[in-house]
Amino acid sequence: MSAVTTRKDGDVLVVSANNPPVNALGHAVRAGLEAAVKAAAADSGVSAIVIRCEGRTFFAGADITEFGKPPQAPGLPDVCDLIEQSSKPVVAAIHGTALGGGLEVALGCHYRIAVPTAKLGLPEVKLGLLPGAGGTQRLPRVAGVADALPMIVFGDPVSAKKAESIGLVDRIAGEDSLEADAIAFAREIAKKTPLPVSSARTDKIEAAKADAGVFERFVTENARKLRGLDAPAACIEAVRAAVDLSYAEGVKKEREVFFKLLTGNQSKALRHVFFAERAAAKIDGIPADTPVLPIKKVGMLGAGTMGGGITMNFLSAGIPVTIVEREQAALDRGVSIIRKNYENTAKKGRITAEQVEKAMSLLTPTLDFNALADSDLVIEAVFENMDIKRDVFRRLDATIKPGAILASNTSYLNVDEMAAETKRPESVIGLHFFSPANVMKLLEVVRGAKTSPAVLKTSMELARKIGKVAVVSGVCPGFIGNRMLSQRQAQAQALILEGAKPWDVDRVLTQFGFPMGPFQMSDLAGLDIGWSAETSKSESVRDVLCERGRRGQKTGKGFYDYDENRKSSPSPETEAIIADFIAKSGKQQRAVSDEEILERLLYPMVNEGAKILEEKMAQRASDIDIVWLNGYGWPAYTGGPMFWADTVGLDKIAAALGKYGVEVAPLLKAKAEKGESFN
Repeated sequence: MSAVTTRKDGDVLVVSANNPPVNALGHAVRAGLEAAVKAAAADSGVSAIVIRCEGRTFFAGADITEFGKPPQAPGLPDVCDLIEQSSKPVVAAIHGTALGGGLEVALGCHYRIAVPTAKLGLPEVKLGLLPGAGGTQRLPRVAGVADALPMIVFGDPVSAKKAESIGLVDRIAGEDSLEADAIAFAREIAKKTPLPVSSARTDKIEAAKADAGVFERFVTENARKLRGLDAPAACIEAVRAAVDLSYAEGVKKEREVFFKLLTGNQSKALRHVFFAERAAAKIDGIPADTPVLPIKKVGMLGAGTMGGGITMNFLSAGIPVTIVEREQAALDRGVSIIRKNYENTAKKGRITAEQVEKAMSLLTPTLDFNALADSDLVIEAVFENMDIKRDVFRRLDATIKPGAILASNTSYLNVDEMAAETKRPESVIGLHFFSPANVMKLLEVVRGAKTSPAVLKTSMELARKIGKVAVVSGVCPGFIGNRMLSQRQAQAQALILEGAKPWDVDRVLTQFGFPMGPFQMSDLAGLDIGWSAETSKSESVRDVLCERGRRGQKTGKGFYDYDENRKSSPSPETEAIIADFIAKSGKQQRAVSDEEILERLLYPMVNEGAKILEEKMAQRASDIDIVWLNGYGWPAYTGGPMFWADTVGLDKIAAALGKYGVEVAPLLKAKAEKGESFN
């Protein structure tokens, strides 16, 4: 079947694209649009054109699989220009999403009509690019610079209602009558002259022409969001060109900047992330016809911070949850925090009060362990102690119905040891949520030695349903993420005992792009997690800090000192404690360069990642990247630790590890010697 078809409705030519799943603007679609518009121009019986799409969405973007391949004519900029140059009015009929190239096609049309639920946006910046088919030039002319800038620079779509309010959409259609409404609209404007040509408009950019500081203010107001990113800066530069230059010159600037970004490391990294997320959802080694088990009711053991956060994921997805605690006070506290979290979200306008009540109505709090019996999936989030976990799995196995999945939220412990306590090890799996579990996107799905393919596939499908990015991990201490994190933490501790200051270590990591460094993270979490006053013997810097009441932000002092607003400053007391440890070791403090700090923190992580791959604890290198991008704040524009390692050079990393006395993983060493990469 052709990707683009046409039919006449009286004097209106209806052009329909059908390129599942998202009507990406691949070569066949572009060629079909070009042919249809040319045919309309040659047909005296056509007075107006409607461009629409079959399926669930309008054009949702360019065909990303064509990136890096030789271009095939017609290019998208040529198609948009051809549509705009039509002497007969062209109406874009938008449903679902009009994203990227899809919105650029719509901007090439003279008019736009959309259903109320439609979303319109230019998300290219999220791939380290900018709109390359005139989007940075037409959108400011149609919607104004103030509204176009955030759409282009941050890439977030706007609703049809918002689009109508800024002039991007001319009319809202009925949700179920888009085609008919678009045809009627096309007839209505068929004789209107002159046609509104987006590229020729200047009315919406006059305000920016008169206000020279509009771009500088935008940069200042969004400095934190823009830090370290190439594409947003390029987007601002391109929109500025729409104001300062003619359309033709502006488009030339847009294309110049687009190709510069396309060949840059940041865009390569972000495109790697795009494909890596999709690859992570694929499970190696299970039959394609493996069934997915029905999960209609979930049991949650533990109503603490993790248990409550995990519960919210299922409630928000419309899945009932029975949550069990040992004491009424803990249960009440957990339920009240869940409600408070939902209500805070509602106050921000992200959900309605009705949605809050709907979610809470799906929650059954109880002290009765047996109330979990008819659950299809039970997740335990009890204390991180193997003896406790073993006991929990024995009880779950005896209580929960046959065939149900038993899952642990452990972040470090051996899932196979828990499974061994049951008569159904094939139904046991690790579901490692990240804190706060109702916010963080990552879910490590830990495949036990005896976990069945159906349980694994069900868990991955369920992760998608509750809005998580899931990665399969094997059973090993710390799985993928925490196993690599332990290497970074060990190096951070070693560095401060050689002369590096905690705040310098943190600064180097935040300059790299992390939201915080290891010592800031420790202070935020609390230094006394896992620490006991009764058994503490002043054996480490952390011991002494905790003994002196320096337990992190919650006590107003940890590695750092904090004011009443929790603003941090370097602590002379911490510095003295560290100096005392160095003196006792008989070593001299030395100056540690930023370069060494970065290499010492990140190269051992890459090395551990290589071991994880070698042991087949991760399915692919890109899965490791997805774990770190979604669970630990690794900056996306570097592509994740393994992709970043490829850009640094594995030979350089292997050599540096040897210099720092770290044993190089065999896989890393082999790849370095052969000049290979992980991805």
